[in-house]
Amino acid sequence: MTWRRRLAQAEQLFLLKRDLVPILILLIALTGRNVETLKDLPAEHQILEGTAVQIQLTKRRRGDQHWHETVTWEIGPPHRELDTPGGLYLLLHRLMTRGRTYTDSTALWSIWRNGIAGGITGIAEHMSPFRASLSDPPLMPSEWAAGHSLLTDPPSETEVGRPLTVTFGRIRTTIEVARVKRLGGHLPSAARSNSVEVLFGNYLRGDASAAEWSAETLTAAIAEAESAALDAHVRALAAAGGSLKVVPEAAVPADHEALWNGCTDPDAHPATGRICRRTTFLDCFHCANCVITSSHLPAVLGLRQALYERRSVLSESDWWSRYGPVWVTIEYEVLPKFTPGQVSHAELIKPADALLDLVEHPWDIP
Repeated sequence: MTWRRRLAQAEQLFLLKRDLVPILILLIALTGRNVETLKDLPAEHQILEGTAVQIQLTKRRRGDQHWHETVTWEIGPPHRELDTPGGLYLLLHRLMTRGRTYTDSTALWSIWRNGIAGGITGIAEHMSPFRASLSDPPLMPSEWAAGHSLLTDPPSETEVGRPLTVTFGRIRTTIEVARVKRLGGHLPSAARSNSVEVLFGNYLRGDASAAEWSAETLTAAIAEAESAALDAHVRALAAAGGSLKVVPEAAVPADHEALWNGCTDPDAHPATGRICRRTTFLDCFHCANCVITSSHLPAVLGLRQALYERRSVLSESDWWSRYGPVWVTIEYEVLPKFTPGQVSHAELIKPADALLDLVEHPWDIP
């Protein structure tokens, strides 16, 4: 019997070495586990009520003291075995059952090798891969990808992609990043087989796609926070006169000066007609009596700097809730009214202390 004929017959009954790479890639994708753990999958398992399979995993990365973890994987319907980790595990278990009778192994894996060239025949042609070493037999995912003509996305419409470099580690990282995205970036929920620290340090930090997605998510979150803060400012201003007066060259009587602005009538608040009973001078930015001129611009820029520095000591949600409406007022209603030259000059003479602490309750100061 020729070599090719023996191979053709054997692949109808047993798994071959060339089957290992695509199977391991699919297992990584479905389970989210690293390839070392999957190479150590046991044949022993327990089926729970026909819906899940329970397996004890081994992590050799822990050194001589192997670390064990019991996992439960969904089986899914019979016709979707390639879509669930439990369904795929049981399918592989059935495919390798015949081979395991010859290898006398407790591991899941069993493959057939054509041993004619090496003088190996019969039962000896069956082997339990990874038994002696996780690197035996050696597997080359990029060679498998090249054999299937897998290419990267083309740089342009007139070019073709390059041969795709595939590694088991890259597949695992891609799965980890995808799960983090799916869970909205919440690392405690996304950390499955590793701690949050390991998930970020080993898989997310330095990954280009994760960095790009994080930047997009952060930009969207900031835009949403700015929009909410601006809405809060508009509502407060509507209740207190309806418009903010930013007059770059106007003058305001000295006795009507506040910390960062002037006030047209402190004895008559637009909402009440009575003496202003503001909670904080920051509320002046949401009042129609507020007047901001070029003489106030250095103080306003000093306040903006102080608000920015507060971001390092407050959570984003607390900062936007407390200072967001004032921040967006300065950014979108005040500064655009002044020329770049006025803003540049005011930056040079802005006060080092914006006196922000003086207008807040002591227990509110971060």
